[in-house]
Parts: sequence; structure tokens; C-alpha cells
Amino acid sequence: MNNSPVPVNIADKLAQFSDLWSQKKIAQLNDYEVKLAKLKGEFVWHKHDDTDELFLVISGRLTLQLRDGDVTLGPGELYVVPQGVEHCPVADEETAILLFEPVGTPNTGDAGGSRTKAPETLS
Repeated sequence: MNNSPVPVNIADKLAQFSDLWSQKKIAQLNDYEVKLAKLKGEFVWHKHDDTDELFLVISGRLTLQLRDGDVTLGPGELYVVPQGVEHCPVADEETAILLFEPVGTPNTGDAGGSRTKAPETLS
């Protein structure tokens, strides 16, 4: 059995799935999950009362609608939505993102509903 360290290749992980708005866990760091997702369209307005949420755009463009004004991100850009701030992600084109948040953080925050999904682990 080979126990040598293996890096996580983000492009390879993104190639493993095509479903939208479904988070895929690719690593864990202490009590935080590193997740990928592909987005297109508009999500739901929500907030996370107990944690900040980091969005890093890998490809495409993501607009984070905020009540105080929108933030638009392109590839290689990130934004941290502060704890308790209501937001709604929107992607006019298919967009790949990396998320970093505590284990067990619901993707729909306080909104709940049919779009709430636990992350799947990619091998």
C-alpha cells in the first residue's frame, strides 16, 4: 500500500461531476470542509448566523447579491460573506467555485427548503 502524499487536483475533481448547486467535498482542514460546486442561475436568499462563508471563483463569473450592493467575482477572485449577512449567489453562465466553511454548514443557511443538500464527498 502506498501512503505517499497526493495533492488534490481541482480540475480533475470538477471533471467528476456536472450537477448544479450541489456541493462536493474535496478536503477537510480541522473542522472546515473545502468544497467545489458548479452554479448557474439564481440560488436562494439566505444567511449563516454562525459562520462567515468564503467563495472563490475558479471559472465563470459569480455575483453575490447583498442587501447593501452586489459583489461580482471572476476567476481567481474571492469574497468572504460575513457571518449573519444575507446573500444570494447568481451565475449567468456556468461557474465553478470553491467554498470553505465549517463542517455541517447547510448550503441554504437559515432559508432551508428543497435546495438544501448535504455535500457529497468526491474520491
